[in-house]
Amino acid sequence: MTGSLPLEGIKVLDLTQIYNGPYATFLMAFAGADVIKIEPPGGEFLRRRDARSGAGVPFAMLNACKRSVSLNLKSEKGRDLFLKLVESADVVAENYAPGVMDRLGIGYDVLRARNPQIILASGSGYGQDGEYRDFPAMDLTVQAMSGVMSITGNSDGPPMKSGAALCDFFGGVHLYGAIATALFRRERTGEGARIDISMLEAVYPSMASNIGMTYGERNDIPLRTGNRHGGLSLCPYNVYPTADGYIAIICNSDKHWQQLADAMECPHYKTEPSMRTNRDRVASMDQIDDIVSRWTEKFTKEDLFRILVSYRVPSAPVRDLTDVIADQAMQARGTLLEVDHPIYGTIVVPRSALRFSDTPQAEYRVSPAYGADNTEVFKGVGVESAELAVLAEEGVV
Repeated sequence: MTGSLPLEGIKVLDLTQIYNGPYATFLMAFAGADVIKIEPPGGEFLRRRDARSGAGVPFAMLNACKRSVSLNLKSEKGRDLFLKLVESADVVAENYAPGVMDRLGIGYDVLRARNPQIILASGSGYGQDGEYRDFPAMDLTVQAMSGVMSITGNSDGPPMKSGAALCDFFGGVHLYGAIATALFRRERTGEGARIDISMLEAVYPSMASNIGMTYGERNDIPLRTGNRHGGLSLCPYNVYPTADGYIAIICNSDKHWQQLADAMECPHYKTEPSMRTNRDRVASMDQIDDIVSRWTEKFTKEDLFRILVSYRVPSAPVRDLTDVIADQAMQARGTLLEVDHPIYGTIVVPRSALRFSDTPQAEYRVSPAYGADNTEVFKGVGVESAELAVLAEEGVV
């Protein structure tokens, strides 16, 4: 593999924080972009979380392969220094609350005046305009607002949040995609762009099964269906008990059911009137789940998984997170990497999920110390060491 990384030569000024924006710029860094993380006095909020509790490890995960500078954008000199950086940048990425960039004096019109080809990429909870614009937005609140919580949980229980920060990361993936699209257009037209990505809008399509349910002919389907299909239109589709845990099984077609019947050594299930077609099985869902459960609980989840894989039945053991972190297959592919971090010690971190056949993975660099690249970055826009020392005394850097 000899190809260069696809975003080599692209410079990103990264004002993002927590999960949403930093994941977008993480993907850019691993695609070869020079991502300069511009942190406020004291460092980005996620950096300041208690490392002893493990709460700081996400910072290390999402800020690898980036450079760090400190800059007080609330000061006039800090703003002026930032705009000097903008002149040679390709992208400014931020996920402040809507309106903050304008209040800091670095809104899109100001940036474009300094660099007509600049791309300003903004991620937020509800978008840069509209009725919801100024609502406080975090992953939890967007899960609530989007309907994600309403469809998560058991039918007889309260709404629940997803265990994963879906809205933050869905927003981050869309932000990355929009930046890549804007860069592609700029190659053709020379035009910069103002990007507006809403977490609410990014997560909405992920509820396709549940949304489809609202247009169906049945009106007895509960909002929350536990581990069953969101529209209760597939069976089997559930998490089933094993001798030592649980296994997920889905039959997305009648062929899958026939393969499961063979695995269960019950070929007559393929022609049984209450089981033959998916529509039949959906109508007998409780019965089917009971039959499958009584079979699965006889095996350990790993033994059962091997059986199901041999019969081409879509399935997977429910693994603990510690098992996934130690996954040797993911480590062999280079997806997960054990690093010795100067702050967090030995930790397992992810690399980008974006792969290119002719390009090696970017060399992994641990997340930078706060302001570690001040001298190098600011010297690039004409700030020499003596001036930088003065700016430090004034609290600008």
